[in-house]
Amino acid sequence: MSSGGANKPGLLGRRLHGARKAAFVGRAEELALFGSVLYGGGCSVLWVHGPGGIGKSTLLRRFAHEAARSGRSVVMLDGRTVAASPDAFEAEALPVLHDERTVLLIDTFERIQGLEGWFRERFLPRLPVGALVVVAGRTPPDMTWQADPGWADALEVVTLRELATDDARALMVARGVSLDLHEPLLAFAGGNPLALSLGAAVAAKDQQASARWAPDQDVVATLLDQLVGDVPSTAHRQALEVCAHSYMTTEDLLRAVVPGDVAPLFSWLRRLPFVESTALGLHPHDVVREVLEADLRWRDPQGHATMHERIRAHLNDKVCTAADHDVLAAAGSLWFLHRRDAMISAFHTWSARGEAQESPFRPEDIDALIRVATAADNEESAALAAYWAERQPQAFRVYRWTETGEPVAFCAWLSLEEPDDDEIAADPVVAAAWAYARATAPLRAGEHLAIGRSWILAPYRASSPVTDLIQWRGVGHCLRAERMSWSFVVKQDADFYRALMRHYDLHEIAERPRLGECEYGVFAHDWRAVPVKAWLDRLNRLQEHGSREPADLASTTLAVLSQDEFADAVRNGLRRLGHPSALAASPLARTRLIAEHCQRDPATALRHVLERAIEHLGDDPRAHKLHRALTVTYLRGAPTQEAAAERLNLPFTTYRRHLTTGIERICTDLWHRELYGTVRETAAR
Repeated sequence: MSSGGANKPGLLGRRLHGARKAAFVGRAEELALFGSVLYGGGCSVLWVHGPGGIGKSTLLRRFAHEAARSGRSVVMLDGRTVAASPDAFEAEALPVLHDERTVLLIDTFERIQGLEGWFRERFLPRLPVGALVVVAGRTPPDMTWQADPGWADALEVVTLRELATDDARALMVARGVSLDLHEPLLAFAGGNPLALSLGAAVAAKDQQASARWAPDQDVVATLLDQLVGDVPSTAHRQALEVCAHSYMTTEDLLRAVVPGDVAPLFSWLRRLPFVESTALGLHPHDVVREVLEADLRWRDPQGHATMHERIRAHLNDKVCTAADHDVLAAAGSLWFLHRRDAMISAFHTWSARGEAQESPFRPEDIDALIRVATAADNEESAALAAYWAERQPQAFRVYRWTETGEPVAFCAWLSLEEPDDDEIAADPVVAAAWAYARATAPLRAGEHLAIGRSWILAPYRASSPVTDLIQWRGVGHCLRAERMSWSFVVKQDADFYRALMRHYDLHEIAERPRLGECEYGVFAHDWRAVPVKAWLDRLNRLQEHGSREPADLASTTLAVLSQDEFADAVRNGLRRLGHPSALAASPLARTRLIAEHCQRDPATALRHVLERAIEHLGDDPRAHKLHRALTVTYLRGAPTQEAAAERLNLPFTTYRRHLTTGIERICTDLWHRELYGTVRETAAR
């Protein structure tokens, strides 16, 4: 279709052209390249590719204008309207075969992709040497072009990217969007021109729009159609939704969420024009991610919640089982699921894709640690950093800015199993942590507490890729730690971080230790009272409720009992197996033993656990006598211990010995489950 008299004075086409020209922003590099080809020769075919909505058609219209200004004839074809046959195509494009001054512009080439081989081998070789062809489509030319040395100088391929931030702002200004709506529009659309234009058209007319603006469903539906298009099947749609929800998508992740063979789905995803491939996996362009997420949350909220839980469970397992060098990627992917949480996102850039790097601490890093800690805090803090680096070097991590390779931050997760007088005397922070733990809920045998500290140079201390990595390391440490009772996070700017710490269920202790002139806030979490699963569930609920504590969010705090207190509660529970109200009031009903292993009301759950403990004892042939004594006494309803001994045909003293030993075994086994989550096999005594 040739451009004719649409731009004559007085015609609507001229008015439309003027409006489009006024709204055109950016693309300086692409225009410069087209100008050099148009005026200076060079390639004969310019191939522009990019995902839907990225601005290919707009750029082609600008190319047409520039070509017409230079005095060259312009022929424009659209793959949506021309038949996908050589004859039909050639009939539309015929002028370019006979006039070297003609510029042929082909839009939406993906609609006639089947002609690519004929186009390359049969059509283009017949062009006059001075003619120019521009192809625009969602996919790049196939590899055959690159394999043919004849096309090395005749073909130029351009990947069209999103608009730079300044150009995106210029587009919004051109569309009449008020300045207070720029940030929410950019947060939604990024630099995608179609998403920006659609959002701007709606936002500019919305008198109630504010900084909390979000696209309505009409905008989302339009963008889905334009950016994503048709999807082959329900399984393909699920795979696309997983890709949109996850930080990075791998076959392994798909397999955990989508039923069936996922290899073909992963291959399909990686070929989509709006999906990028990286060393960590696949991720969609930001605007595609946003519209897919918005559509699924609106269309199928329960399906969205189910997908989220499956992805979260997979990533949680991955954090816990990954090798140390893979923990950051897994923890970052897990934390990305909380990106809609306003509080968490305020302290994240979500862009730690190479700007900063983490590495283990080495002895030769000690001078850099002292230098960074001195600059970040003071000499006293630096001296303590060196003190702990000598004692626990494995607890330290180094963070380097990739561009320079220089260390800009350090963090440490110290592990302390029992109070040490020298350490307490040397470090006021450690002294404060031990004092708080002893006064609140002391450590039990085999447990430890952890103290997280960081030293970050000022330019990277606010939300940055460096702080992203440090937070992900902290998440990974807390999820992977075994038998960690308390974790303490130390912050110099305690007032600044207090809201975030409360959001993470870390509560500031009363004491504020000092190092030199610096005062530090210490924030604590008891992982026995609020275990990892309950902690993550709470954060999920907060995200659903807009980061506000929901009124119906039940307390997830568990009872932290000493071994003696636990054993007393087990003995009382066995004596009251038939009394639901007494079991419901038992401190055992609020322990990890019940909360993490049963999905019933506490009284029923506790009765089930105690009965199963007695039954499990019967699996040990060496504990047969103990099992019989417990069964008759607590499960068969003997009215008195004397009656139980009589039923067992045992002397009362023998019966009592078997019963007492059996109760001790039950206490020992359940205590092991409380601490470790498993039953310990113990020999009968």
